[in-house]
Amino acid sequence: MKTAATKRMRRQKRNAVFGNIYAVLIYSIFYIPVAIMIAFSFNDAPRNYAWQGFTTKWYGELFSFSNHALWESLAYSVAIALISTLISVTIGVLGGIGLKKFEFRCKKFINMMLYVPIVVPEIVLAVAMLIIFMTIGIHLGMWTIIIGHCTFCIPYAVVTIKGRISGDNETLQEASMDLGANRTQTFWRVTVPSIMPGIMSAAFLSFTLSIDDVVMSNMLAGASKSTLPVLILSVNRTGVTPDINALTTLMVALMVLGMLVLNLIQAWQKKKVQRQIAEAERRISSAK
Repeated sequence: MKTAATKRMRRQKRNAVFGNIYAVLIYSIFYIPVAIMIAFSFNDAPRNYAWQGFTTKWYGELFSFSNHALWESLAYSVAIALISTLISVTIGVLGGIGLKKFEFRCKKFINMMLYVPIVVPEIVLAVAMLIIFMTIGIHLGMWTIIIGHCTFCIPYAVVTIKGRISGDNETLQEASMDLGANRTQTFWRVTVPSIMPGIMSAAFLSFTLSIDDVVMSNMLAGASKSTLPVLILSVNRTGVTPDINALTTLMVALMVLGMLVLNLIQAWQKKKVQRQIAEAERRISSAK
């Protein structure tokens, strides 16, 4: 018995060591490029070819008038991402609830077709959207980029929100209807708050996909403006300057802060939903 238990403990320790090594390797692949990008935002060199010393001047240079085009592209990207996120999350909420709660014809087909924009390479979607816009005669610009971004953001939003809807949501809705609320009141006061973590996750994911997109933005952009990723792609041909690294470092910091806030909101929403379920069950039991 002792021998078997000892072998099992050794095997568990060995698996734990291998698991830790595997986790370190995977996270290193993910985050070493980000760490290098952050480090080179403090590089005292006009081009990021080699490290020449530490400086913070590029953060001051970032806010100078010479970087007006950079900030204009960032504002353009943020505006497109916000509009795309709003449209995608709105359709995602309605589509997720409809696909989860209701039975209708072609439901399985629609569920399968949701994954087509996720699986198909983005360049294929971009070329298809470009052909459609050129055939119809729509001028390329901000709204064509938004439509293109929505084509791959909406499936992510629907899948994310649909996965957040559970049996607890139906219990809360039934309790709300039993207590005298109509369908509109139940939707805004019960359904939306109960799936708010899923909505926040879908919004965060849609915003990240939109603001980070290069292929669709490059194919569907007009001649007047370009998004920040497209601008960085064009600058990369002559070498990325450290002020761009400084801007992306600030963006990464904001993304990390947004993720922390999202986790706090999700934890708060979970506790709130649990309190609502307990209160509804208490009222139903007292009414009986």
